[in-house]
Amino acid sequence: MSKKKPFVLRVSPEMMSALERWAQDDFRSVNGQIEFLLNEALKKSGRKKPEDDSTDKKTG
Repeated sequence: MSKKKPFVLRVSPEMMSALERWAQDDFRSVNGQIEFLLNEALKKSGRKKPEDDSTDKKTG
C-alpha cells in the first residue's frame, strides 16, 4: 500500500453534513469519500490516468 500524506481540510458544517450523508450512502468513510471524489475529478479532467485506480475501491 502506498503512503498517504495527511493534511487539514476546512469545510463548512453544511458541506461536512452532506459529505457524511453521501459517504454513508456509498458505504465509505468521509475520508474515503473525499478521496474517491478527488480521484474521479482528477481522472475526468485528464490529470490522472484512468488505469491508476488504486484508491478507487469502496474502502475507507
